[in-house]
Amino acid sequence: MTTKQRAYLKSLAMTMDPVFQVGKNSMTPEFTKAIAEALEARELIKISVLKNCADDPKELAAVLAERTHSQVVQVIGKKIVLYREGKDKNKKIQLPEK
Repeated sequence: MTTKQRAYLKSLAMTMDPVFQVGKNSMTPEFTKAIAEALEARELIKISVLKNCADDPKELAAVLAERTHSQVVQVIGKKIVLYREGKDKNKKIQLPEK
């Protein structure tokens, strides 16, 4: 992903509300599956890490991205933004050219 594409995704994510919240239970297989399904439907999602979660948001983002085969767009404070390109028929976001 180029910096131009990342900047474009960040601009889209600014207006989004978090779809998921990570709490004290951190990541369960069900939570990971739900995020994968949300990425399939939306391509770009924002996740909020609650104060009672002991894990580091950057580490959480890296693990989530690996498990859901997505890319970390950004981690700011306790907010994580993930992107996974949709299949041709489900494609909603058109990235700028490389």
